[in-house]
Amino acid sequence: MAHEALDPDFHRLIDEHAPVRQAGSGFTFTEGPIWHPVDNYLLFSDMPGDVRRRMDRSGVREVMNPSHKGNGMTYDAGLNLLVCEHSTSSVTRFDPDGRREVLASRFEGRELNSPNDICVKSDGSVWFTDPWYGRMAGFGIERPRDLGWQGVFRLPPDHRPGDEPQLVVDRYTFTMPNGLCFSPDESLLYINDTEQANIRVYDVEGDRLSNGRVFASGIKDTLLPGVPDGMKCDAEGNIWCTAPGGLWVYTPAGRLIGKVSIPELPANLHWGGEDWRTLYVCATTSVYAIDVKVGPRNEPFMRARGSQPAGVAESAPQTVNGSSGPLTLDASRFALIIQDMQNDVVMEGGAFAESGSPGHCRDQNAIANVARLADKCRQMGVPVIHVHFVVPPGARGLTLNAPLFEGVIDNTALVRGTWGAAAVPGLEPKDGDHVVEKMRMSAWEGTNLETILKAEGRDMIIETGAWTNMSIEHTARTGADKGYFMVIPEDGCSTMNADWHNASINYALQNVALVTRTDDVIAALS
Repeated sequence: MAHEALDPDFHRLIDEHAPVRQAGSGFTFTEGPIWHPVDNYLLFSDMPGDVRRRMDRSGVREVMNPSHKGNGMTYDAGLNLLVCEHSTSSVTRFDPDGRREVLASRFEGRELNSPNDICVKSDGSVWFTDPWYGRMAGFGIERPRDLGWQGVFRLPPDHRPGDEPQLVVDRYTFTMPNGLCFSPDESLLYINDTEQANIRVYDVEGDRLSNGRVFASGIKDTLLPGVPDGMKCDAEGNIWCTAPGGLWVYTPAGRLIGKVSIPELPANLHWGGEDWRTLYVCATTSVYAIDVKVGPRNEPFMRARGSQPAGVAESAPQTVNGSSGPLTLDASRFALIIQDMQNDVVMEGGAFAESGSPGHCRDQNAIANVARLADKCRQMGVPVIHVHFVVPPGARGLTLNAPLFEGVIDNTALVRGTWGAAAVPGLEPKDGDHVVEKMRMSAWEGTNLETILKAEGRDMIIETGAWTNMSIEHTARTGADKGYFMVIPEDGCSTMNADWHNASINYALQNVALVTRTDDVIAALS
């Protein structure tokens, strides 16, 4: 069946004639699909049938019966399964061994309605909707409601099982809140309302939501069955929502650009497959699979040990000394950062030469390695972003809360317009490159870096430059927190000496980035 393109941008996401394959059928009402990123299988709920099922290459089988009429599911970063249970009005967690623990079931001393859909933010917080479908016959257990309203809740990263959740929206905003998802950078949270037939979007400010507004409305059709229910965000920030006839796709600006046709009434969706390019749709009695051209928002569970997010594939683990299997990088999703590669930082005669940085930069062959990588990125259409530490004469506006910044003033370093602030020979910005200026260690603080990444549609970063244990590490940590996948070619980085470099590469950066080497990255982009 043909899908409907309302805008040319839709063709970048899915082929208009992409077949919709019936991956499994004969169920009661399917919901909550979620893909295991390590073992490569799909879990889904057969809600009225009170069964949880697993679909893999060997077929479909039951994995929990009864399942407390589970609905929406996801994983946390530790690959614990989080489930919204209708018959118990609970959010529960199942560890990999199957042990069940109730995370939340009451608010202000009263039972929740019936948690419905769920997502996890990169800080570990859990967000879920709470309509009352699970108190209706069939979809749950018919019983009176305790709350009398339908809300959206959050469990903080330090949540203790049994503690009450935090209410994050006005309790009377939604009639039936249902699907929810974060934008790629987690600055926005989208929540749809099945009865109001709309999607709202909120600004995310730490543990709070603000500036709620209608993102899309009128998601209904008198001639076609389907309502806003499950909803997910792709890697480019587009919103895919169940709707009449299948899935409706909206740009981050709220423009409807296309409709994916599904043979049965759709309830929920999620990406899967080893390359995260298969869209699984739970629709009434069946699960359908569609090949798409875009992957999902990089959720925390996709970065679990042993897995790789969409856009990155490898046949064996990467190590500092190279890989034992080929690494593959999707050039359409990456940007290259070249950070602090300036004369004062890594050249003899520069303000910080006495630190040993020029010698370590030579030992690493960092300038030549980064230059080769930058040339390859330009060939592949990967944006090259130069991040330079630059201060005005007198360093006005530079705070002195770290020895590094004191050194900038004491050595009259990195002053705009001077030789010391200029890019090192061989790494000068070229036509089409971006230049970002900063006055902090991290490339994110007080800069337009993220604006450039969003404009370029990039959610993965190759980071190079100086200093490994300061600027590189700080930028990688913040990037990972923001939901970007970070790749560090360690021989494209340098600092004061090998000891500081290795301490960062072998320990701190291993927890926030894929650490590899320049040649492997160049080959992976081929």
